[in-house]
Amino acid sequence: MAILDRVPWTLAILGCLTLGLAPFAPPHVWEKSLMLAEGRLVRAIDWFDLFFHGLPWIVLFL
Repeated sequence: MAILDRVPWTLAILGCLTLGLAPFAPPHVWEKSLMLAEGRLVRAIDWFDLFFHGLPWIVLFL
């Protein structure tokens, strides 16, 4: 957690607004979250995509 404590708020928010929401219509993190809830997240690329676009949000909330 010491590494996460050194991440500036502005960098975390910028990461969420750019990488976390890209592409913007619809955001991948939202699309992949719905796929996870419906049980359709089966391919490895989908899991990687959810992790990649969700990582900035995890950093922001931790």
